[in-house]
Amino acid sequence: MILAGKKAVVTGAGKGIGAAVARSLAAAGAEVLVAARTRSDVERVAAGLAADGYTAWAESCDVTDPAQIAALGRAAAEHLGQVDILVNNAGIAHSAPLKAISLNTWNRIFAVNVTGTFLCTQAFVPGMVERGWGRVVNVASIAGRAGAPYIAAYSASKHAVLGFTRSVAAEMAASGVTVNAVCPGYVDTDMTRDSVERIVEKTGRAAEQVTEAIRRTSPQNRLLDPEEVAYLVLSLCDPRAKGINGQAIVQDGGSLLA
Repeated sequence: MILAGKKAVVTGAGKGIGAAVARSLAAAGAEVLVAARTRSDVERVAAGLAADGYTAWAESCDVTDPAQIAALGRAAAEHLGQVDILVNNAGIAHSAPLKAISLNTWNRIFAVNVTGTFLCTQAFVPGMVERGWGRVVNVASIAGRAGAPYIAAYSASKHAVLGFTRSVAAEMAASGVTVNAVCPGYVDTDMTRDSVERIVEKTGRAAEQVTEAIRRTSPQNRLLDPEEVAYLVLSLCDPRAKGINGQAIVQDGGSLLA
């Protein structure tokens, strides 16, 4: 129970990586507030955690809306009392040729992936600094470390998340608060399945062929499990991980050896 007594907020926690992270933190002893845009999703996750004996609450929140971030802060104060751990997992993916990326699409991707991370971090980190302890983990992507065709907007947003992570980590270095990012490759989630559907729609290729091509981007020839990413996030939240700060940790089966 390495996180016994700790209080955590996880965004984008209605499914996939976020739900797995919430469960991992709860199993380690943390009380968890799970947040996402779809209330039914987070209520299901929180109810599942509670049914297993963990302490969890649900709050709907669009991380691009400052008013909803403020409401999330009030919910955290009511249920948790304080926030020791923040996992910025809310995000959206996108793929398109450069010429097909509209300004509205570009702005939407940055609003969720970058501005949402900024707003949540700005809302909860000051309290951590005041108490002298905290963990922030931003869920980025391998696309934040390397570019690839047709993901210019998504890759740019995740590069921005890494720049934000490093700068805030440097600012917080002497405060007792660490700020890190995880950079997974393709994970077996709805987001990846949605990407497969978009490729199928645009290319006419069979879904099985597209999925196999995605698997081959990993030397391990597989998709990551959400629980693997959750384990890495949990490791960064461990009180013994206080020396890890400002890092962007790659988790892709060895595709990017850096």
